[in-house]
Amino acid sequence: MQRLYQKSQPHLLHTQANNILEHHVGAAVSQKHRSDGSAFTFRKRINNNRRQRFEMKTVASWQHRTVAFFVAIWLPFCLGQTTPSPQHHGSKLKFRLAGYPRKHNEGRVEIFYQGEWGTICDDDFSLANAHVLCRHLGFTSAIGWTHSAKYGKGIGKIWLDNVQCVGSEKSIDLCKSRGWGNSDCTHDEDAGVVCKDERLPGFVDNNIAEMEVDDNIVEEIRLRPVVAFAKTKTPITEGIVEVRYRDGWGQICDLGWTPKNTHVICGMMGFPYEKKVNKNFYRLFTEKQQNYYHLHSVACTGTEVHLSSCSVKFNRGNSSTSCAGGMPAVVSCVSGPQFAQASGQKKKLKISNNVRLKAGARIGEGRVEVLRHSKWGSVCDERWGLQEASVVCREMGFGSAKEALRGARMGQGFGPIHMNEVQCTGQERSIWSCQYKNVTSESCQHTQDVSVRCNVPYMAYENTIRITGGRTRYEGRVEVATTDKNGTQGWGLICGDGWGTLEAMVVCRQLGLGYANHGLQETWYWDSSNVTEMVWSGVKCTGEEMTLSHCLHQKSGSCRRAGARFSAGVICAETAPDLIMNATLVQSTVYIEDRPLHMLYCAAEENCLSKSAANASWPYGHRRLLRFSSQINNVGRADFRPKAGRHSWVWHACHAHYHSMDIFTHYDLLSANGTKVAEGHKASFCLEDSDCNEGVAKRYACANFGDQGITVGCWDLYAHDIDCQWVDITDVKPGHYIFQVVINPNFEVSESDFTNNGMKCNCKYDGYRIWLHNCHLGDAFSEEAERSFEKYPGQLSNQVS
Repeated sequence: MQRLYQKSQPHLLHTQANNILEHHVGAAVSQKHRSDGSAFTFRKRINNNRRQRFEMKTVASWQHRTVAFFVAIWLPFCLGQTTPSPQHHGSKLKFRLAGYPRKHNEGRVEIFYQGEWGTICDDDFSLANAHVLCRHLGFTSAIGWTHSAKYGKGIGKIWLDNVQCVGSEKSIDLCKSRGWGNSDCTHDEDAGVVCKDERLPGFVDNNIAEMEVDDNIVEEIRLRPVVAFAKTKTPITEGIVEVRYRDGWGQICDLGWTPKNTHVICGMMGFPYEKKVNKNFYRLFTEKQQNYYHLHSVACTGTEVHLSSCSVKFNRGNSSTSCAGGMPAVVSCVSGPQFAQASGQKKKLKISNNVRLKAGARIGEGRVEVLRHSKWGSVCDERWGLQEASVVCREMGFGSAKEALRGARMGQGFGPIHMNEVQCTGQERSIWSCQYKNVTSESCQHTQDVSVRCNVPYMAYENTIRITGGRTRYEGRVEVATTDKNGTQGWGLICGDGWGTLEAMVVCRQLGLGYANHGLQETWYWDSSNVTEMVWSGVKCTGEEMTLSHCLHQKSGSCRRAGARFSAGVICAETAPDLIMNATLVQSTVYIEDRPLHMLYCAAEENCLSKSAANASWPYGHRRLLRFSSQINNVGRADFRPKAGRHSWVWHACHAHYHSMDIFTHYDLLSANGTKVAEGHKASFCLEDSDCNEGVAKRYACANFGDQGITVGCWDLYAHDIDCQWVDITDVKPGHYIFQVVINPNFEVSESDFTNNGMKCNCKYDGYRIWLHNCHLGDAFSEEAERSFEKYPGQLSNQVS
């Protein structure tokens, strides 16, 4: 299949690229050196005038003299220019990513310095430089970099040239370079970075990051429990607050400590609220300890998402005696309901039922949806920040926000958008208590849906399971931790029988590896751990569990197929598709057709008719069909592709097409008690991009045995007049029913959210005509509205009212 559009991938270079010498035939080039005198790289470009002048010299001896001349002139100059940049303590730099085409975590690097935005030249650029810049931008690290204005040419100043970082610097200021504003480059040489899509704590996803050059920063904080039984439990809800300092940990002097400070600490630890602590007990304990006070005079307002945002003072001199009359700060936190049982908390904290998180790969993250007038809807991202995100996180029973995400980073919603320009002070108990504006159809689109990543308590779940033998850390066979009768710890395998996508989702979530791509019942991974014993079997998950041990399972090695080859495995991914049905289109296109049997032979071969059709007098007579159109949208963050490769697709001669999935959708007509009175199904005979949102190009087409799938931002349209796009209602009596459609019903392909795969409608059939109304996605209504929907007048008697 010819693809109409393909996004070019950035050319990722590694630090070894620093040692590549680029030769220009017939041209003499100058050689740059490191400041320590070792040869580094040849200049990639030289002044056009010089190049033309050099190329005119064809006599070899004259070329040699020219080379000697320029080396003699430029070598001392280059040696003297590669020096550490002057440091600007207390001044602020701003960093941003720019250019096109790009994703949110990549682009041309631009720096705001002395009131002006400028770029960085790619000379001597390396992955180490990219690491430092990505941290400036709020990402944890870099995975690559680009040269030669890959993301387009910038304008204005070129602030830095010949930047040489080790990679561990806290500021680009501390790296060697030619100095601010000293460059011989053009914007054809603008450097770019590709950052790992993982945010540092406390950064809002607004693409512009400010940093203040300061050696004293608060990066890592922990609670150190002192009570014996608390040391072995997770999560840790109470203890001494400690701050990472150099190679160890320091305490915080509690003089002037307030509940607002505690509120901030608990939020960072993943807890929504705080409670009083018995300081007398801790005072007796800490008096016997040698303490190192790294911070004092902490003053938080209570709305900060990180202690580094509070007003703090760093100790100087003898820090062990700098808290006269005080003691180390101690806090006690309240767990959210998801972690209350594990923490031993007797009273569970109630959380809001008017807010929810959707389509997140990990616990405590997802697209924000709010309930209004009994319908769920999303929130527009204008003015969305960490304050607003933190209110949502605490309302959901988590801590403060790690990230406030914009631009549908957790996929797009489908339906109403209830709020825009949300502004919170940070003290609200609910997002509905914040100021906001109603949304007009012109002001926001679902491409602007907001998401959050919340701080959650550390549970050490990743220590009870692992995947091994894979080509990357995102795949492998699953091994669980075991303890025998003698207390000896080891690892064991899980039987692959019945293992599927839902179980793989839990494993990937537990290990922090994103979404499940595949759940493997048979693995061919390299046996790197020498584990061969099956210790679990019969694992069944709903897909919502936080850890595999929460799923139903048998702690036995009984497995239908013996051997490590038949153990369970997973392939995880950072993104996933998300399919939803256009309910409005279904409701507006429904009708009844009496179709002659002689036109239904192919449909009968594909089991698209009810069982009674087998007893009909073929080819005479007809079948009564409930027909409708369906539009299936991919609103996720990855393309929806069939699980099976094209080599295993099944050719159907009658319809002359390939089936890439046995069952793609179920169509059912249900009675009041949920019993099926008629059913249909649709094999994915042609998964393709029928149409796409503006700016999105089609990638999949079925013609000529082409690739099948649905691109992000596109949809597959099954028109009402094609075979099997119906439910056979020949045997159905008049009455009130529920019409239901379920996409990907067997979870063959992983999605970020399966709860929105169903669609329901109220259905009235009088024997001649049919009506659908209240068509909606399965999770679009509140629980109360859904109960009311299922009990509308006339349905209980199943008669025409």
